[in-house]
Amino acid sequence: MLALLAAGSVFFPGLFLVSKRTLKLLMGWSEADAVVLSTRLVSSLQAVLASAAGCIIVSSCRDVMEDRHWLTEAYILFATPYFLYDIYAMFLCYRHKLLVKGHEEAGLVAVVSGYLRREVLMVLHHVFMVTFCFPASLLWRRGRGDYFQGVLFLAELSTPSVSLGKVLIQFQKQNSLLHRLNGGVVLVSFCCCRVLLFPYLYYAYSRYASIPVLAVPLVAPWQCNLGAVLLWPLQLYWFCLICRGALRQFRRHPNAPPDRTHH
Repeated sequence: MLALLAAGSVFFPGLFLVSKRTLKLLMGWSEADAVVLSTRLVSSLQAVLASAAGCIIVSSCRDVMEDRHWLTEAYILFATPYFLYDIYAMFLCYRHKLLVKGHEEAGLVAVVSGYLRREVLMVLHHVFMVTFCFPASLLWRRGRGDYFQGVLFLAELSTPSVSLGKVLIQFQKQNSLLHRLNGGVVLVSFCCCRVLLFPYLYYAYSRYASIPVLAVPLVAPWQCNLGAVLLWPLQLYWFCLICRGALRQFRRHPNAPPDRTHH
């Protein structure tokens, strides 16, 4: 257990540092650009690993409650440190964006306060993943429901396209064909892998238990209901933001100047 936690604690920050240094030395990129892209690269890699683990687990579990796969708990332990690392990585991105905009005089307290105000939902999401979802997934479920845990891993399938979109915006490619195509991928993947994920979990258990879907919350463990109640509205909110951004992009003239409000 401790070995996997330690491995994750070293792997994700280490990959970030290696990527940032490589981009600066070999590509000649600025510190700010290297930090932003390295953060997106690590996020995308974590998403690929989680999705691969989810595919393996889901395809291996015929009984959605009783079948087990060793990768379930192993990846939970390995990936949990990622969320703590990502809170700091997002802070670095925010700080460097301020520096690029010429806010060098801002003190650390002001920068941290601004970061928490801007990214409060994402920070709370990551803290919740570590403080609640980690013990719920590793301890409270008592080895049952590996299939459902694998499905939850598949939520990360949308992350690479979201990260690519942010990178394209960072490099002022909002009007490119790639950004428009990627926007479509973001809409579909986020809707399927995050918005529809929680209803599917309840539907899958209703089929397993042969009960109506609306009766599942009455028999499901309170940890599952609490996680769904807190996490699903976040996904719906972020999906609405994605839809609003897609609509704004669709209405924008192809030759219009880039919208710099995203930076």
